[in-house]
Amino acid sequence: MARYKQVDEIVKLMNSPEVIRNTSIIAHVDHGKTTLSDSLLAAAGIISTQTAGQKLFLDSWDLEQKRQMTVFASNVSLAHTFQDRDYLINLIDTPGHIDFSGAVTRSLRAVDGALVVVDAVEGPMTQTETVLMQALRERVKPILFINKVDRLIKEIKLTPEEVQRKFAKIIVRINTLIEKYAPEEHKKDWQVKVEDGRVAFGSALHKWGLNLPHMKAKGISFADIIDAYSGAPEDVGKKVDALSKKAPLPEPILDMFCEQLPNPLQAQPYRQSQIWPGDAESATGKGMAKVDPNGPLLMCISTIEVDPHTGTVAIGRVFSGSVRKGKMVQLVNSHQKGTVQQVYMSMVTDRVIVDHVPAGNIAAISGLPSLHVGETVAEEDVETHPFEGLKYVSDPVVTVAVEPEDVKDLPLFDKVMHKLTTEDPNLHFTMNKESGEFLLSGMGELHLEITAYRMQEAGLKAKLSKPIVIYRETISHDYNGRPVMGKSPNKHSKLWISMEKLPEEVVEAIKEEKITEMQTREERQKNLKALGWSTDDARSVIAIEENNILVNRIKGRQYVDEVLDHVKSGFREAVHSSVLAKEPAYGLKVNLEDITVHEDPVHRGPAQILPMTWRPIWCAFLLSDPKLLEPLISFECKVPNNFVSPVIALVQKRRGKILDMTNEDEMVIVKAEMPVSESFGIADELRSSTQGRAFWATQFSRWAPVPEQMQAEIVKQIRERRGLPETPPKPQEFYEAE
Repeated sequence: MARYKQVDEIVKLMNSPEVIRNTSIIAHVDHGKTTLSDSLLAAAGIISTQTAGQKLFLDSWDLEQKRQMTVFASNVSLAHTFQDRDYLINLIDTPGHIDFSGAVTRSLRAVDGALVVVDAVEGPMTQTETVLMQALRERVKPILFINKVDRLIKEIKLTPEEVQRKFAKIIVRINTLIEKYAPEEHKKDWQVKVEDGRVAFGSALHKWGLNLPHMKAKGISFADIIDAYSGAPEDVGKKVDALSKKAPLPEPILDMFCEQLPNPLQAQPYRQSQIWPGDAESATGKGMAKVDPNGPLLMCISTIEVDPHTGTVAIGRVFSGSVRKGKMVQLVNSHQKGTVQQVYMSMVTDRVIVDHVPAGNIAAISGLPSLHVGETVAEEDVETHPFEGLKYVSDPVVTVAVEPEDVKDLPLFDKVMHKLTTEDPNLHFTMNKESGEFLLSGMGELHLEITAYRMQEAGLKAKLSKPIVIYRETISHDYNGRPVMGKSPNKHSKLWISMEKLPEEVVEAIKEEKITEMQTREERQKNLKALGWSTDDARSVIAIEENNILVNRIKGRQYVDEVLDHVKSGFREAVHSSVLAKEPAYGLKVNLEDITVHEDPVHRGPAQILPMTWRPIWCAFLLSDPKLLEPLISFECKVPNNFVSPVIALVQKRRGKILDMTNEDEMVIVKAEMPVSESFGIADELRSSTQGRAFWATQFSRWAPVPEQMQAEIVKQIRERRGLPETPPKPQEFYEAE
C-alpha cells in the first residue's frame, strides 16, 4: 500500500461524485495505450518518470510484457489537480487486439468517458472503429489522442502544414464514426474538435503531449516540435527531452479528462435508459439518476478475477447506494443472496482494502457466490431489474479439442477451466456428448494461444488440437408441408410442430438483446410486433435458445402445462446440436401447433417428452433444404502501392472477396471478407509477401452459407471428426405416421 501515496486522498474524493471521472483508454492494437498509461501513472507517483514508457506497468502479466500487448483490462485510480481543484480519475486500460475485444465491452459498462488513441501514421484502423462503436453504444463520451507524432516527423518527414493536414484527416474520420454510432442527442455535441481542447497529440514513447490550450499557454508551435527532431542524434535526444519537460504528456491528457469528460452526476441520467431497463421512478431508479450513496444498492459486475487466496473477486461500477463489508445483497440474474466479505479499491494487480465504496465509483468486492460478468448486485429484498446484457462484437468462432496430458490431472483440469471461463466469458467450454471430447472455443487463434499459456502457468499440462472452425446450421426456406408429428417412445403422447426461418432483423434483435427470455411478456410482445410478428405469436414465445425461438400455438389441450418444461428442454437440445453436423442451429422459429398428452403422469416424463419434441424438429429441419453457415471475418489492410497485388492474391487464394479499395496518400486500404477457416496463418504470409510493410486487422463479420459445392464435403469432415456416420440422417428417420 505504501506504493500508492494518494490512497487516503482518493478515498476522500470518492465521496464527491462531481470530481470523479470514470474513463477508459481504447484503441487499435499497438497504437500506444499502455505506453501512454505509464506517463499518467508516473504523474500520480505510482511509477518513476524515468521508466514510464518502457515499464508498461498496466501490462502486469509477464506474457503481456513479453509480447508487448495488452490481454487483460487493468484498473487504477489517480488523483489530479486541475484549476486548483482535486479530481479522482478511475482509469481502465483495455486491450487493442480483436481477440480480446470482450474485455473492452466489459470495461466500457463501468465508465462514462473514453480516450481514443490513434497512431498518427496508421490513422484510425478497423479496431479503432470497433472500440469507438462499442463506446458510443454504451453512451460513453469520446475524446482523442493522436499518438506517435514523432514518426510523422522522423520517418515520413512531414512539414508543419502537412502534419496539421494529417491530423485533420484523422479528426474527420473519428467524427464520421461518432456521427454514425453516437446516440441521436449526442451526434453533434460529442464531435471532437481541436479548438475546444478535445484533441491532444504527442508521443507516448517520448513522453510529450499537447492540445491547443496547452500549445497557447506554453508558446509551442508545430515548427518547434519538428525542430526538436532535427539535427544530430545526440542533439535530438536532448531537445526531445527538453520538449517532454516543457510539455509533459500527462498534463493535457489528465486535464482533458477533468474538463471534457462527464462526472457520474452528469452521465448516469443519460446512460441509465441505455444500460438499465428498470423503472426510473422506483427508489433504485432515482438513486441511480442522482448517484445517491444512500439509495438502494445497484452495481454492475464488469470483471471477475479468481484469486487463489481471496476466492472470486468481482470488479464493477456502483451506480446507486454503497457497497460495504458485511452487507447482505442479492444477485438479481442468478436469484441468489450473499454477504460482501471485503471491499477493495483495485490498483492494477494490488487491491487496497477500504471501508466502503459509494455510488459513482468502481469497486472490487469478494465473498459472493457464483458470480459472473454482467451480474447485477442489488440491495437485499428490493425488487429491481437487472442491467442490460453486454453486447459483444464477435462470437467465439474458433475451437480446439483440449484434454489433460495425464488423466490424473482431471480434477486440476476442471478447476483451471472453471477459473478461465469465469474470468473470460468469451471462452466457451463444452463437452461433446457423442465423442466425449472437451471443446474450448475462443474469438480467434491468439485468444486460444493465450489461454493455452494460462493453463500451463496454472501447472496444467494439456494437449490442444489444431483449430477447428465452428459452423451454424439453418434452413433455406420455411417448412411448407403439414405440421410434422412426433410421438413419445411409448406412443401415448403426440406433438405437432411447424418451422419457419427467422428474418435476419429478428436474429439481430436477439443478438442485441432487444428480445430475451428475461423480458416481461408485454415488452417482448411489443418488440416482436414492431418487427412484423402477429399479436398471437409475439405473445406466445416460451423459449429462446441462441438465435432460435419456440412459439406455443397450442389451444385448449389438457396437461400442456405439466409437460411444457420438458418440451422446452427438447427444443433446446434440438437446436443446440442440430441434425446436419451437430452444429448449433441458427435463425429457426419452431411453432408448437397441437399436442395430445397421456393423462397418467407416469407416461409423460422427460424420457417420453424430449424425443417427442426433438424428432419432429429435426424432421422439419431436414425437409426445409438445410444449409451450413460459416463464419466470415472482415479484413482490412493498409499497404504501400507497390505491395497491393500480393495482398489481393492472398485474399483471393483464401476464398476472400474484395469489398473496397481506397487510396490514402501513398497507401492503399484494401477491405475484404474471407472465411475464418481460410484465415489461419495469414499473419506470417502477409508479413513475408509485403516485407512487413502491411498494417492489417481482422474481426468477425457475419455468418454466410458455405458454397453449395463445398457443403457436403465439410459436413462429412465435421461428422467424421465427431465419430458420426458420414452422411446426415434422412427426414424419414424421424418421421412418424399418424
